[in-house]
Amino acid sequence: MYAVVRSGGKQYRVSPGGSVRVEKLSGEVGASITLEDVLMIGGEGDIKIGAPTVDGASVNGTIVAQGRGAKIRVFKMKRRKGYRRSQGHRQDYTEIRIDGISG
Repeated sequence: MYAVVRSGGKQYRVSPGGSVRVEKLSGEVGASITLEDVLMIGGEGDIKIGAPTVDGASVNGTIVAQGRGAKIRVFKMKRRKGYRRSQGHRQDYTEIRIDGISG
């Protein structure tokens, strides 16, 4: 069984026992979390597709880690003009272990 959920403006395919890194969500490590923005549920013959979400469906999980991703370098330059700008960015994330899918 699997589900497609929306979090942080992105869509993720999740299944029980797996883990997923999403945009930062509030909560402590070890806390339980429920994702209710489920777009599709499938895997056991019967596929439920929402319009836009599946009614009464939710994905339950546990927060495993709160962290920051790898550094991304942003470099801008205009040749022969002496213009050079360098900037770095690290995106915050929340890692969730999927415990179950209901709906």
